Amino acid sequence: MPDSSLDMKFRLDHGGFDLDIDQSLNLSGAMAVFGPSGAGKSSLLRAIAGLEPATGRIAFDGSVWQNHETGQYLRAHRRPIGMVFQDARLFPHLTVAGNLNYAIRRAQSQSLRDDVVDALDLQPLLDRRAQALSGGERQRVALGRTLLTQPRLLLLDEPLSSLDTDRKTDILPYLDVTLRSFGIPALYVTHSVEEVTQLCQQTLVMGGGRVHAVGPTAEILERLDLEPLTGRFEAGVLVNATVVGQDTRYHLTQIDVDGHRMTVPSTAPMQTGQDVRLRIRARDVSLALSMPSGLSIQNAIPGTVTEIVTDADSAFAEVVIDLGHAHLRSRVTRKSVDQMKLQNGLPVFALIKSASFDHSES
Repeated sequence: MPDSSLDMKFRLDHGGFDLDIDQSLNLSGAMAVFGPSGAGKSSLLRAIAGLEPATGRIAFDGSVWQNHETGQYLRAHRRPIGMVFQDARLFPHLTVAGNLNYAIRRAQSQSLRDDVVDALDLQPLLDRRAQALSGGERQRVALGRTLLTQPRLLLLDEPLSSLDTDRKTDILPYLDVTLRSFGIPALYVTHSVEEVTQLCQQTLVMGGGRVHAVGPTAEILERLDLEPLTGRFEAGVLVNATVVGQDTRYHLTQIDVDGHRMTVPSTAPMQTGQDVRLRIRARDVSLALSMPSGLSIQNAIPGTVTEIVTDADSAFAEVVIDLGHAHLRSRVTRKSVDQMKLQNGLPVFALIKSASFDHSES
């Protein structure tokens, strides 16, 4: 499916907060809108949807939704947008089937019903009232109802922020499959790096009402200059790997990373040979000059130092370790750099304390 284009040049004065956007986006799949609280992420989505009185121009795939200079303005209900909010906003007096049928009647999308129900596993919920659903179930129904309106653009405003960790873990696979299967471009606002890396191939970083960067998620998470916005202790790398075995006794999955074996906690059933993607945070990688023994850390991978970036305003430095066709980042103290005499070309062992699965297919 070809990329969609979203062209924006507008300003929004929101009670003393100034949102100033001048950005053209090529959208394919889900793009994260990421940044600290107060960055303007939700205001951006509301302006695109026509729910905030922005001044300027917004066009999608060549169709002008608003242009202040020419007086064009397409009202919110006429923009082909589907929105999913933090709260599901279902009709409480209707069953799940009733909520879905409401969208079907408006958009004449009966042919999509079975696909949506299957993708989000809604069949067991159809006869239940909205008030009887868990938070995760409500969000699945809300997403299904939105898809049945046949939007050309999805805007998801922190749809999982009200869920606890277990319910969020349950719904993330549904979101992942749905966003990829239906081919509708999406802007996905979140504070969670886990959601960004699992769902979004592209990331837009905001701060202070401005766009600071747009690019592939893997590259954005590695940029040191963006750490004040993305989170200093969340920086890391995304690594492609292959499942090579399971240790059912200890609930561990064995994977191959660039010819090196790693063991990580099993989070879902996986098949041998399956491609996966891991997020490994720099803070979870320590370094050693020789193969250690007697440690609780299970993963020690040999590599070579290729870059050291020191931060004179803090105690820390970032060390890049080359593994061959992949690389890791390690956050260590500047004192450790000096004491270990770390330098480019030095062989080291990367000790990986923790890694998380972020995508079932690389």
